[in-house]
Amino acid sequence: MSKPVVVQGTAVPVSAPQDNGGVSYGGAAEVAATNHVPSKTGCKDPIFAILFYVNIVAIVVVAGYYGKDAFNADSASSYAVFAYASIFFGLISFVAAGFGLILLLQFPAFMIKSGLLFSVVMSLAWTIMAFVSGEFFLGALSAVFFLITLCYVKAVWSRIPFAAVNMLTAGTAVKANLGVTIVAMFFTLLEVGWLTLWSVAVAGTFYETSECNANGVCTQNYGYLFLLFLSLFFTQQVLQSCVHVTVAGTVATWWVAPNESGCCSKGVCNSFIRTITTSFGSICFGSLLVAILQALRSVASAARSNGDFAFLACIAECIIGCLASLLEYFNKWAYIYVGVYGYSYLEAGKGVMQLFADRGWDAIVADDLVGGAIFLVCVIIGLIIGAFGITYAKASPEFNDLAQDSLWGAFFIGFIAGLFICSILLSTVASGVNTVIVMFADAPQEFQENHPELSQKMRETWQQFYPGSVQ
Repeated sequence: MSKPVVVQGTAVPVSAPQDNGGVSYGGAAEVAATNHVPSKTGCKDPIFAILFYVNIVAIVVVAGYYGKDAFNADSASSYAVFAYASIFFGLISFVAAGFGLILLLQFPAFMIKSGLLFSVVMSLAWTIMAFVSGEFFLGALSAVFFLITLCYVKAVWSRIPFAAVNMLTAGTAVKANLGVTIVAMFFTLLEVGWLTLWSVAVAGTFYETSECNANGVCTQNYGYLFLLFLSLFFTQQVLQSCVHVTVAGTVATWWVAPNESGCCSKGVCNSFIRTITTSFGSICFGSLLVAILQALRSVASAARSNGDFAFLACIAECIIGCLASLLEYFNKWAYIYVGVYGYSYLEAGKGVMQLFADRGWDAIVADDLVGGAIFLVCVIIGLIIGAFGITYAKASPEFNDLAQDSLWGAFFIGFIAGLFICSILLSTVASGVNTVIVMFADAPQEFQENHPELSQKMRETWQQFYPGSVQ
């Protein structure tokens, strides 16, 4: 008698093995699926949730203490314009991200191909810019990465149908639980508010701490800059990961108990509640680690742009960027187990990686084609909102007295707002795809019983491109 598969309290009996078109389920997958019991119940990793709240309070205090003086000062009136503009950019980004979500679900294969080609173009452009600007060492490294990117695209191009069927399954799950889009919108609105508050804090901090010489050249305090970037990325990572974990729990419930699906179903509501309570500390744990690396990379980039230890800053930026990418990759899989089984952060990471190691699917996980398509949409929306920023700057009388780089400042705020907000909303698709991959490894028989048509498509595609991967 097989044990039940438990998805955060939703237990579904596993029936006897069936003949599924020559694909055998069980073995390592069944063992893995029936032993997901967290080491402790209740809130996981609470200390990191406390650190997150301290971060929020700190920014509120800084914005309240320094922001008011900055906005009232005649010499810093431009900061107020940027803060007000962030609200406008955030609302436009919210609407644009909705269209981006529709585009991804309607044309999955086309968007995946576009994402791959975009990575090639960007890699080539970065290489050319490095050589033109005289950064020959960086240009040589970029050229190597460009060649690696070309090889990667050639190797995975034939696997696009596999990624497309994963997106189809994830999209079906999201459509059956449209409440997760409401959750994503909720956290997106929080991101709009956070960007506004953070802008106020940045305005006040730089007004109080910047030192300018007689020529008008201002020096930056990299300590303050690091803390501000850390706060920005920490909160952004937490909000985005909350959507990720909520979608993971919802899709997993749809996978094993489709009768609990619906717009604002029990599966959606329970997943959301667990995300902001018992699993919140684990989300903050992983988010803080990524935010530290992202903040260090941003500071290194600022130092390189200002000519401060440019060579060392360039090397540090590359190394830290690679480490941040690896950690983000680890987090997206760890958060699946946080949302599905209620693990702590470290338990989740160990569990999901062990699953793929046991199944021999390491190469499958590496082919993250969907992420490129989503990133492309986010970048496009960011550029569009950045263009709105330039239009806003030209139309606003307050910008007339600003420095010549004010248009670029408006573009930067618009681009960041569009990129961040779009990434949160479109993370429903990415989270759904990642959950589908994990659940197909963990509970393929439940999928066959509850969603036979989708299961057939996935099995045929997986067997075509990864013979023998489904045991």
